[in-house]
Amino acid sequence: MAQVSIPVDLFNPGQVFACLGFLEAAEQLLGDVQGGFDWGDPADTRFLLRTPKDPSPFETILRFLAGSTVESLTPQAAELSTEKWDVKTRQVAEETIFPIKKPNSPATLPAILTNRVPENEKQELMIDYWGDATVYRDNVKFWAGAGGYPGAALARDAIQLFRDEIKKGVEQIAGDPFAFSAPQSNSFRFDWRRDYIAIDTGFSPNDHKDLMTMVGFPIVELLAAIGLTNARPKRIEKLKYRYGVLGLAGDSDLIDPIFLRAALGCANFGFPSRTFAMHLSWPGQENQARCITDVIEESNL
Repeated sequence: MAQVSIPVDLFNPGQVFACLGFLEAAEQLLGDVQGGFDWGDPADTRFLLRTPKDPSPFETILRFLAGSTVESLTPQAAELSTEKWDVKTRQVAEETIFPIKKPNSPATLPAILTNRVPENEKQELMIDYWGDATVYRDNVKFWAGAGGYPGAALARDAIQLFRDEIKKGVEQIAGDPFAFSAPQSNSFRFDWRRDYIAIDTGFSPNDHKDLMTMVGFPIVELLAAIGLTNARPKRIEKLKYRYGVLGLAGDSDLIDPIFLRAALGCANFGFPSRTFAMHLSWPGQENQARCITDVIEESNL
């Protein structure tokens, strides 16, 4: 039984979503898993993960992601493809139920990550949160354009930014994965350390590409997308969401995934918990891309 932890900033929604991403990946790749947030030391808040066999689940998951190939998934006979963006499209067999409502554009085709790590067996992770929405379940899609750049391409681009570094030294990165940064031109817009509102900044860095390079956090972005597989923050309105985290009650055991997922949407189970409100704005044209502008803690129980 292995239990390891990483530092996390609870005021960074992308990092909180990414913690659930590690949880989801560990459950699918490694089996039984438990997790939890420990803010006992205000200067060193951590996310803990426990798996039955793997002594270093964060390392295993990062290796899987770094070595994976990315494809999009399209319904049978649908004329939707991400080949235009150099992402191979896999067509679902006719007898297979498509995981989401049939998309209207290639931008929201599900992404499939495939690798043979661990144990050299073919394993896959699907990212489809952007197409999985109901009246009660928001798709939390912050990047722009229904017919624009595909989510599968964003996942591919994020992996390319950390693939070589993981292969060279996964141990060091796995100790603090959310600190890894790289020049990044596009993202799912979950980590607000990269984003900006041009009118508030006074200029747009896009107009000064020869002089300025935007630095992003691709590990956070990719794991956050995976983290929304079975959990969502609670939408209050278009530019405001609320999310929650569960903490450890003294020396109690870690928490099963089902409770951590529900807590992200602010369900209350009697565990120590904290709730945060995140506010967004329009970095460009209204009703297109959204980016996180500030986060305020609402409760600390």
